Amino acid sequence: MFIVTLLVDPKSPTLDPALVENLRNAWGGGDAIWLAPDEAAEFDVAVQPDTFETTHNDLLAMGIDLAIQPEQGRKKSLLLADMDSTMIGQECIDELAAEAGFGERVAAITARAMNGELDFEAALIERVSLLKGLDLSVIDQVLEHRISMAPGGATLVATTKSQGGHAALVSGGFTAFTEVVATKLGFDEHRANTLLHDDGKLTGDVARPILGRDAKVAALTDICARLGISTDQAMAVGDGANDLGMLDAAGAGVALHAKSIVAEQAAIRIDHGDLTALLYLQGYAKSEFQEVA
Repeated sequence: MFIVTLLVDPKSPTLDPALVENLRNAWGGGDAIWLAPDEAAEFDVAVQPDTFETTHNDLLAMGIDLAIQPEQGRKKSLLLADMDSTMIGQECIDELAAEAGFGERVAAITARAMNGELDFEAALIERVSLLKGLDLSVIDQVLEHRISMAPGGATLVATTKSQGGHAALVSGGFTAFTEVVATKLGFDEHRANTLLHDDGKLTGDVARPILGRDAKVAALTDICARLGISTDQAMAVGDGANDLGMLDAAGAGVALHAKSIVAEQAAIRIDHGDLTALLYLQGYAKSEFQEVA
């Protein structure tokens, strides 16, 4: 059996029950189950419908996310999450560069790297070099004034852990940021790159080896091995080209508000919902969410 999930932006819960019923009837599905009124619903089907892709695209244009996945094993034991533009609303290196006066230049490189147009490691080295001489105190300023948590992130992590799951933040960004974000959102662990500094200033370099696409896949396999679970029991979420490896290797890979190359290749695409969409995809009702004050 497969589970079809429909959801919308929780800030505008306008999922039409008639639309859900019409789609269920067209695909010969089971009874619709509402995970949250007017926000998220699901039903089962025996086979994946031939019209899924065209229907998916039609619903995207209507502000509705549509996903289908095997029913068996869809509740996961591990959440593996990217940080920049996924668990937070910004790219940390772009915000640091803005403080250094190179914001637009670095942001342009970041955009191309995240869309797979540039080699991630080379692009990271180039961007970090422009930060040379920046005072370390700028990191705290950026964290305080420029970084915001993405909607639904704290609820996603708290609910995952309340169900006995493990949450890991794995970023191509920097430990100076993942340490703070992981603590604030309740992650069990975090991995990222380390910005090198000397005498209170950034040197313009990053420690090797660089955590990029392959290292994220390695993190997935390492953490699963340590927890004694298979990668099928992991859900990964990200938005950039360097996330594609772990999205493909995980049991469920979710492209969240992702760059086009990622949205096109990921098995599950969420363009409208927030991070709580990952809970709906696992079959959790909103009443089961662990809200964080």
